[in-house]
Amino acid sequence: MPFVSVKAIEGVFSTEQKQQIVQKITDVLVEIEGEKLRPITWVVIEEIKGGSWGIAGNCLNSEHVRAVQSGAVKLTDALGL
Repeated sequence: MPFVSVKAIEGVFSTEQKQQIVQKITDVLVEIEGEKLRPITWVVIEEIKGGSWGIAGNCLNSEHVRAVQSGAVKLTDALGL
C-alpha cells in the first residue's frame, strides 16, 4: 500500500488546502498504480511548529512562507539572505 508523508510548517495550509493536497497526491498515485489501490493509498500531512524548520541555516515560520506565497518577497529576502 502506498504511503506518502508531507511535512509543512504549521499554519501555512488551511483545512481545505490540506484536503486538496491529499486528494491530488492520491489521484497521481492512482493514475500510476491503478484505481484498485485508491482505498489503501495513505497520505499524511505532518505540521511542524514554526521555527523548527530550517533552510540554509535559518529557521522558517509561517510568516516567512506566507510572504513568499503572496509573491511579496523571495525566500532569500524573507530570511535576510
